[in-house]
Amino acid sequence: MLYKTQRPHYKRPHYRGTCYKSPQHFFGLPKTLKSQFTLWLIIAFCGGCQNGESGKQAFEPSPESVGMSSIKLAYIDSLVNTYHAENKFPGGVFIIARRGKVVYYKNLGYKSPVSRQPYQKDDIFRIASMTKAVTTVAVMQLYERGKLGIDDPVSRYIPAFGQPEVLDSFNPSDSTYTSVPAKKNISIRHLLTHTSGLAYAKPKPGDIYAAYIKLGFGNRSGLSHPSWTTAQFVNNIAELPLAFNPGERYLYGYSMDVLGRVVEVVSGMTLSDYFEKNIFQPLGMNDTHFYLPRGKHSRLVPVYDYSGDGMIMHADSEDAKISRDYPKFENARCYFGGGGLSSTAMDYVKFLQSLLNPDGDSGILGRKTIELMTSDQFVRLNAEGKGMNNKTGVSHCLGFALTTGTGTDAKSPGSYEWGGAFSTKFFVDPQEELIFVGMSQAIPRYHQEFYGKMTSIIYGAIID
Repeated sequence: MLYKTQRPHYKRPHYRGTCYKSPQHFFGLPKTLKSQFTLWLIIAFCGGCQNGESGKQAFEPSPESVGMSSIKLAYIDSLVNTYHAENKFPGGVFIIARRGKVVYYKNLGYKSPVSRQPYQKDDIFRIASMTKAVTTVAVMQLYERGKLGIDDPVSRYIPAFGQPEVLDSFNPSDSTYTSVPAKKNISIRHLLTHTSGLAYAKPKPGDIYAAYIKLGFGNRSGLSHPSWTTAQFVNNIAELPLAFNPGERYLYGYSMDVLGRVVEVVSGMTLSDYFEKNIFQPLGMNDTHFYLPRGKHSRLVPVYDYSGDGMIMHADSEDAKISRDYPKFENARCYFGGGGLSSTAMDYVKFLQSLLNPDGDSGILGRKTIELMTSDQFVRLNAEGKGMNNKTGVSHCLGFALTTGTGTDAKSPGSYEWGGAFSTKFFVDPQEELIFVGMSQAIPRYHQEFYGKMTSIIYGAIID
């Protein structure tokens, strides 16, 4: 592990606003300050890396210093540039950190195909379902503070879920349906693992989706809502029929949005305020918001769409307009724990670094809580063929997809990850002390193999 040197006699300094000018200063710091200083190293590195060029800063590490190859990491540039040239992918901002050091941080491609304006490192992206990781951490914070239990019934905090119903029959001619009482209540664990029976309203055939749309849940209702508060939205979710009895199988849906409301009820704060006080401020995530301050609107990047022949163009579809504008809404009072945040690549790296290197009472989560959060929850469901997918070595923990073995890609067992609908992606590999964050903005994600190829390059660049 990195940064093990301790000096028992070292007095804890007042560190805000202080510049430690040498590595010796860092290695002498008490452990509770080291994770903060690691983030300062990351930020210091940022200042010298504008427009895709590596700055020669005192704090800038070489990839080789943490066992990665500069030459092999450069293959990422070629990958992004090739996809961009073929009108398959717009580019974006991409960060790799290993052992607490940023070794790759570049902005590649263009925000607009018309103006040819390049992406910038401080651009703000709609992270959609990468919000779920933040909501999961908030729930686990309340768990380790004794405020809630993982197997508590959701109805303890949101009474509207007291009598859940499961879809029984559906009439496709008029979208009417019947339902029957669920065999069990939805628990916090069901929500964290998407086994609650709640689905998303999607424009696809199927009785459960048609029933959701009939009840007013549109395709983009997982991002924001112009009139409902979080409480109103989640109470309306409680009126939806479940696709199956809680715990029976995996189904991606509104589970994390319900958890966002649980956080509000337990903490007595809005989800936005809770995130700000307990996660964003402690980690210095100054550019992560549900609704952007007006002064940051210009930093929100455009959303690309795909025409019928697969060429990238500026997003002009009605669906894309809704997706494009919601972060600029005046505080809409509806905070979606499953998809409402916008953020920068560096802010999200800070968040993930705090999970990879939890540090005493200064960490946002304790080490053992993170171990619980990232433990396999689908042993039984995977054996029954009812898990997240049928890929070898892939499972689900509390809030994340989990790598449990080898065979799918080069990630180590214990790695966890997720992505967002607008073509954002992250993963954390604790065994390799490796973090990746990729931020782009294109919907739908037609070329999902892109991040798979990037992952192959990243692991191929490990040389120790």
